[in-house]
Amino acid sequence: MPDSRGAAAPHMLVGVDVGGTFTDLISLDPATGGLRVAKVPTTSRDQSVGFMSGLEALELPIPAIDALVHGTTAGTNAILERKGAVCGLITTRGFRDSLELGRRTRPQLYGMVGVFEPLVAREFRLEVTERVDAQGRVVEKLNENEVAEAIRKLVEMGAETLLIHFIHSYANPVHEERCFEIAQALWPNRYITLGSRILREIREFERGTAAALNGYIQPVVGRYIERLSTGLKSHGLHNDLMVMQGNGGMMSARVVEDHAVHTVMSEPAAGAIAAAATGRQAGLPDLIGCDMGGTSFDVTLIRGGQPAISAEKDLDYAIPVRVPMIDIHSIGAGGGSIARVDRAGMLRVGPQSAGAYPGSICYGRGGEEPTVTDANLALGRVNAAAITGVSGPADVARVRAAIEAKIGKPLGLGAEDAAEAIVTVANHQMAAAVRLVSIERGYDPRDFAVFAFGGAGPLHAVAIARELSIPKVLVPRFPGITSALGCVIADVRHDFVRYVNRALDDMNAVETDAMFAEQRRQGEALLKSEAVATTAVDFVHEVDVLFQGQVHLFRIPVASPGFDATAVHADFVQRYDRRFNIRLDGMRASVASLRTTVLGRRRPLDLAMLTGAQSSARADAGEAGARRRVRFGAAWLDTPVLRREALKPDQSIPGPAIVEQLDTTVLIDPQSTGKVDRLGNIIITVS
Repeated sequence: MPDSRGAAAPHMLVGVDVGGTFTDLISLDPATGGLRVAKVPTTSRDQSVGFMSGLEALELPIPAIDALVHGTTAGTNAILERKGAVCGLITTRGFRDSLELGRRTRPQLYGMVGVFEPLVAREFRLEVTERVDAQGRVVEKLNENEVAEAIRKLVEMGAETLLIHFIHSYANPVHEERCFEIAQALWPNRYITLGSRILREIREFERGTAAALNGYIQPVVGRYIERLSTGLKSHGLHNDLMVMQGNGGMMSARVVEDHAVHTVMSEPAAGAIAAAATGRQAGLPDLIGCDMGGTSFDVTLIRGGQPAISAEKDLDYAIPVRVPMIDIHSIGAGGGSIARVDRAGMLRVGPQSAGAYPGSICYGRGGEEPTVTDANLALGRVNAAAITGVSGPADVARVRAAIEAKIGKPLGLGAEDAAEAIVTVANHQMAAAVRLVSIERGYDPRDFAVFAFGGAGPLHAVAIARELSIPKVLVPRFPGITSALGCVIADVRHDFVRYVNRALDDMNAVETDAMFAEQRRQGEALLKSEAVATTAVDFVHEVDVLFQGQVHLFRIPVASPGFDATAVHADFVQRYDRRFNIRLDGMRASVASLRTTVLGRRRPLDLAMLTGAQSSARADAGEAGARRRVRFGAAWLDTPVLRREALKPDQSIPGPAIVEQLDTTVLIDPQSTGKVDRLGNIIITVS
């Protein structure tokens, strides 16, 4: 079937999710329902090596792939590990320290100590003469000679990327654009970032940080994606590689370099998209997505089948990312999180992780520190004979000895009790993260179901749900491949924002519709350049409205053309009253920004096709009727072990039970019961 632009619809779709420990892949043919999955260790030094190894594991010829979508942690890791580029900044005279002054917050809530390392070192932040006021009027012309001299100085100092960020450029970017023209002739590479192109709205620090983040990771992400795209093209890929964005959409590899900041948190965003789609089709649209991988635990609130979108997220202290992205809260609690006893004699789990190499002790790659995965193995919850990514059986005796020596003896516990303690502490930490996105934001977690995914999520989901009195847990057909599935089903998405700062009753409908139309044209042009097969293109227009003098705003959906200020005001007042239980009839409403989201809709998939998936990895150990001793709390119970691919729709699974598959292990405790639905999901009722 042709798409909205007349192109042939994709035949073979492949999603690749590169995580901290494993690289997950899924391929499917919507026409035939053919589907395969693969899981290989992530190659941390060069993620493209593991990426290509995963494609080989799928046993799928690259020329047969029509759409290849990639969720990457390259940008996020570069920021968190401070391994980005050396950036040079040209800014308005008097504002070189804006990125470092920030918002007068503190690294530690209690105490006056802390360290902050800005993304751009002070000696690389240079000032030039220019000034535009908040209304966009040029107060002082740009001194072009100073610009040229600053560029030459930064080149001599060894800056790899150039940031151009002037005060009030959101109101009028004329000086930034002229500076860009000068830089194009003098800068030795293509890594030039304009603040007004990354984020065109008020808030000097946040807008500057968004530009700094883009420049900081631009070479890291750009070179990685370029290297990967070149390798794929040489192997016969005939369409552009697509890359996930943090907002849950995707974009072509050819535009990634200029929008590198939008790849931040793209890997967990893909998982949230898949969780929402699975919940909608399973009849559970209200979910708390719990993604437990090897290094982190990511939590997302999904209401009405849609994950929440955040306008700002703090990746690290004083590093806010003020671009649209799915609201995901992350903590350092994954299967590879290292357990230790601190100097106070307290058991700690994470945030340090063993990663893919050397990994947990049970991987046999040289790891010596006990992890959550090791603890689950010692408790019989993980099959020692078939650990994903490990060629042979795990050395259980070595794992237990390490847990006893490093955790048990300092706490006065045996190996088994110490392993139980590790798992319990990890569960409490993850439950606290769920509380943060639910209870602390006014939502009752009992109104939701836990969506358990990631390689380790289904091992811990029932315990988390029980602690929070959440009645149901949804375990998808392939929990460990969920983020890769999100890559396959995500739409193409681009977000645009324009700052206006105008009283709502002064907003002219014709002028407002023209601004929305311009953002729509920009989105259509991007979609056309990407040449991705879509079935339709949707446009969502919104306005950010607040009372003048206040800082808290509401995002109001609007129609365009046909902007109606009266209707927007009525909607805003109603939302304000519902949120704060007060009416401020004497105050004037103001529009801060106009927003447009452009969505290239891809063909929806019936996730029931996942029930017939084939694994491209070796068959996991385990036969029908198998059993093993598993510890639940203080008791060891003789527990049936089931194969996931052998389960049938409507089959009931009374606890205790373990369900094993390529990408995860599902743990159903003695007080719970699972049931398989038509999509192959396991719905666990937690009593």
